Amino acid sequence: MSPRPLAYLSLATVVAAVTASAVVAVPRPPSVTPDRIVLTWRGDPRTTQAVTWRTDASVSAPVVQVAPAPEGPTFASEPRTISATSQDLALATGVARYHSADMDGLEPGKRYVYRVGDGTNWSPWFDFRTASERPERFTFLYFGDTQNQIRSVATRVARQALATAPDARFAIHAGDLINRANSDSEWEEWHDVYAPVHTSIPCIPSIGNHEYERGATADAPRTLSNHWRPQFSLPENGPAGLEETAYYIDFQGVRIISLNCMERQAEQAEWLRGVLANNPNRWTVVTFHFPIYSIARGRDNAQLRELWRPVLLEGKVDLVLQGHDHIYGRGQPDASAAGPGPVYVVSVAGAKQYDMADRSWARRVGQDLKLFQTITVDGRRLRYEARTATGALYDAFELRKSARGATTLRDLVPAGRPEQLRPTAAVAR
Repeated sequence: MSPRPLAYLSLATVVAAVTASAVVAVPRPPSVTPDRIVLTWRGDPRTTQAVTWRTDASVSAPVVQVAPAPEGPTFASEPRTISATSQDLALATGVARYHSADMDGLEPGKRYVYRVGDGTNWSPWFDFRTASERPERFTFLYFGDTQNQIRSVATRVARQALATAPDARFAIHAGDLINRANSDSEWEEWHDVYAPVHTSIPCIPSIGNHEYERGATADAPRTLSNHWRPQFSLPENGPAGLEETAYYIDFQGVRIISLNCMERQAEQAEWLRGVLANNPNRWTVVTFHFPIYSIARGRDNAQLRELWRPVLLEGKVDLVLQGHDHIYGRGQPDASAAGPGPVYVVSVAGAKQYDMADRSWARRVGQDLKLFQTITVDGRRLRYEARTATGALYDAFELRKSARGATTLRDLVPAGRPEQLRPTAAVAR
């Protein structure tokens, strides 16, 4: 008997298949050659760029070199050399030394090249571009959970995303980048898969539940992955104690706010209220892992919804990008006479797929899809597109903002593309 297609498998069967197929690989040990290079931001994207990378513990003088991007093989002047700070992480394969540096004093809207190393052992030269001084048209990427079978399955999504939006300015990851918080082999896979993206396009990662290690007992508190802060250099403008896990970044007229749904939700609600109240940007995007409105069977984040939903409404957030449910859903359930409310999106980039439950809040849903999203901001218009691993358009809409700040949504669901659903799914509408 031939195996049934994925569309007919239950949640339990899918999870069992993913677990059984997972191969525990032995990660490459760190060496003097830089690896796991990722761009992020700690400061102003117009004039700074942060970079983090890994070597072995023998590297004691890590540096980054940066220069205006030449059109040919030679530079107009000598690259500037900036010293990095280092942090050791003990692994089964030895001590990994993570290095981070801030390239500061950059000019807005300019293309630069950089490389990381120790003066002898260097990475290749990579490009990046600083944010413009004023708002101008740009595109960014958004990925839901990658989590499982990262190298074998998510590689297609990452490469297709880069092919579709090669000039994307940053990429949001809405949590569960990996499956086991402290698995060095899984972090290696994640870095390998997204290296073509994040060596040139900065990463804005959010914390998911799988970025937290379970305690020794059921009632023991979870702890943040020991890889998170060494490998991501992020803003520390969030609540005290949640450094680099709750933060915001302003980029060309958009405020991007990343929240940590795993800890101190009430405290973050008050912090978020202040960040939204003092927001000079036209557009606001908030990203976190647990959905305000769940779509997967057996899930409902009622406490989170009670705490954060009123703040999102009060702050007139435009777009909320989430993960966790391993299904696709997009809707605007809070639209009323008082205002349109945020557009909420749940998406997934990886192998694990869940059963659907209540879809009543969603305008467009999909199952058994691996997706990436492109979001283009152009003045008073924001265009959103969700595409499959083959690059096919699955969902789209456009937000338009008036001179007074009123927002309207234009639905652009592709004609002739029905929703992809499991035939056996019992779904409430």
